[in-house]
Amino acid sequence: MRTRTPFPALLTAAHAAATLPLVAAGPARAATVIEVSTAAQLKAALAAAAPGDTIRLADGTYTRNFKATVPATSAARITLTGSPAAVLTAGGGYGLHLNGASYWTVYGVTVTGGQKGIVTDAANGVVIDSVTVHGLDMEGVHFRTSSRDGVLKNSRIHDTGQNGRGMGEGVYVGSAGDLTDRSDNARIIGNTIGPGVGGENIDIKEGTTGAEIIGNTFDGSGLTGANYDDSWVDVKGNDVLVENNKGVRTTNNGYETHTQQSGWGCGTVFRGNASDLTGATGGGQLAVNVTNASTSCPTTVYASNTVTGGKGLTNIAVTP
Repeated sequence: MRTRTPFPALLTAAHAAATLPLVAAGPARAATVIEVSTAAQLKAALAAAAPGDTIRLADGTYTRNFKATVPATSAARITLTGSPAAVLTAGGGYGLHLNGASYWTVYGVTVTGGQKGIVTDAANGVVIDSVTVHGLDMEGVHFRTSSRDGVLKNSRIHDTGQNGRGMGEGVYVGSAGDLTDRSDNARIIGNTIGPGVGGENIDIKEGTTGAEIIGNTFDGSGLTGANYDDSWVDVKGNDVLVENNKGVRTTNNGYETHTQQSGWGCGTVFRGNASDLTGATGGGQLAVNVTNASTSCPTTVYASNTVTGGKGLTNIAVTP
């Protein structure tokens, strides 16, 4: 037979629990600077990093495929930093893979030697700043799998797509044919892309919205035409701003828009771009070639864009 606690006793116990002194939580973990000088140390640091930490690479070569999976926060970012002489190199795969690693900053380092350079998957708010990415089989930097609000700035990307398949874009946003990849609001600012990029310097895929391509310098001398790559920038996403960029050496056009999926490739604005089409031999030879102009899918080309060589500025009406 079970005995029952009398009701007043229950009240007494509850009152005692409520009046116990609160135990203060321990101090928050202090942000740490993790000094790294070997590949093994870097792998361990990527796994152990916590929000607010900085991983600082000594100059040297770090040979391995490196992956970060720990997310930080917008208020306490994780930073991976080093000079251009801190070189992440891989014999294949990805040089640096930020897989779910939101709010990381990658600063200063060089990534080379792999299939792809820096790839973000489902990693929001990643900032890639002042890096050098080169010597790759495929693309240099790829924002993928709904990696929103990514930033690539002040960086140099060259000599990509070296496997000859024409799939070596400098910067790739989204996924071809996959409208579920909402890698929105990518900002690509102040970079030097090319020479030797074996695809478009920048490819903005359908399914993505709100990219900004501002103040970059493009060199299309690596264009192959293998996968219709015949321009510095190909826009297939929506509401993209292309502003104050400079481009030289293209096989055909400077910038292009396409509708690969219904309702996409719309709302692009071109403003203040300087295109040098000298030497272009394709059928268009326009600074901005719009393949999907309609009232339901507008593109705006401002008169502030300029062109040297080729056959003209654009194939649609120019906005003053």
